[in-house]
Formats: sequence, C-alpha cells, structure tokens
Amino acid sequence: MARPARSTTVPASGPASPGVDRAASAPGAAATRSVERALGLLAHVCESAPVSLSECAKVVGLSPTTALRLLRTLEGLDFVSRDAGGDFHPGSLAFRFGAVALGRNQMVKAAEPALERLSVQCGESAYLGIAGRSDEAVYIAMAEGTFSIRHAGWVGRTVPVDRTAIGAALQGRTPECGYVVVRSKVEEDVTAIAAPIAWTGGIAGALNVVGPSYRLDQQRSRDVGEAVAAEARTIARTLFPTHHTNEVTSR
Repeated sequence: MARPARSTTVPASGPASPGVDRAASAPGAAATRSVERALGLLAHVCESAPVSLSECAKVVGLSPTTALRLLRTLEGLDFVSRDAGGDFHPGSLAFRFGAVALGRNQMVKAAEPALERLSVQCGESAYLGIAGRSDEAVYIAMAEGTFSIRHAGWVGRTVPVDRTAIGAALQGRTPECGYVVVRSKVEEDVTAIAAPIAWTGGIAGALNVVGPSYRLDQQRSRDVGEAVAAEARTIARTLFPTHHTNEVTSR
C-alpha cells in the first residue's frame, strides 16, 4: 500500500529568534533534568536503603510529590521497590545490573585466584557473594567445581539471607571457627559453607562453597570450611591491607 504524501513546512529564511531557540530546546532540557533527578534518587536508594520518601526528596532537592512520581516510575521498571512501611529499597533490576558491573570490579579480581584455588582444592563450586536487599545476597563471581556433578550457573542470582550460610557470613553471624555450614536450605541435599571477607569497616562480601551433601559430610565440611575461611582472610588482606580483620563477632 502506498503511503500518503507528508506535508513539509519550509521555515522562513533568516535566523530564528532567541525565544524560538529556547522553546525548541526546552523539552530536551526538561527530559535531561528528569533523568538526572531519577538517577540521583536511584543512587541514594542504592547507597542508603531503606530510605523514606521525605529523606529521598530532601537529599535530591525535590518536592515530595516530584520525588514520589519519579520513584514510582523507577518502581514500575523494577529499579527500586517499596516495603510495607513505605520505605524504598533497590529493586531486582538494580541488583542485576549491579552484579554485571561488579563482575569487573576490584573485589572480583582479588577473589578470582581464591575461587580457583578452592575449586581445585575442594572439587566443589566456589562463589563470591555480597549483600543485596535486606533479605537477600547476590552471587557476583564463581569458579566451577571439578566433579562431573557440581553446582553451577548462579552468578547474578540471589539467595535469601535467612538461615543460609552466605547470609550468616554476610551478617556477621559466624562461629569462632570462622565459617558457617548449612545443609538443604536453598536446595535439597545441597550443603553450603561460607566465610566472611571482613575488615574494620564491616563485611565486604563472603566466599561460599556449594556441593552435594553426600560429598560434604561432617569431616569434609570442616576441611572445606577451614580452606574457605583462610581464602576469605587472604582476600581481605589483599583488599584492605591495613584494615582487614580475622575476627567477626557473632550476633
């Protein structure tokens, strides 16, 4: 089918008036301001969550009405989420993009040799995880195990912190031995062994070795746990040479 002819308006010759220039550029300027404000809100939520609407508006310098409109847009795109109390948290899409970016960051680079050593030494898959939302941890790097049956493919995925090995490590709920062992929590007949990457400013992340429970019996779990804790301390010394700590207080 032929398209109808489109009319064309030829502008008058001569320079446009300043008023016309400002009017033409106004929509673009407004869009730029909206993007800047939305990114400012997203950055604040990611850095300080949970945060209230009034705090977001104050930090970014917006009225609560404008801040809420932008936050609702971000919520609809899953860049932020809102809890039952009305506070804002990073959304799953923010964590997904963050995991991709963190895959190239300094912590991952420092952890890669440790993950490879754990994979070879233990034969099981080894992960690096960080805190995500208040109830989740996210895996940002891994080294696959050497056994034919092995845990794989969880980089970028989240797991709950409640009663999981990596959750306990990230929250500082680690016993004196320096590692946590949890069986059949996220997956049936799978054991996870985690240790925190701790420094004086808190816990930067955690190492987590995951494998089938039939291979990770009590004695084997102890051996793997000691290896995981030792590698976590090595990463902490690499990242924070003057601020790492070998002790994580149980809570």
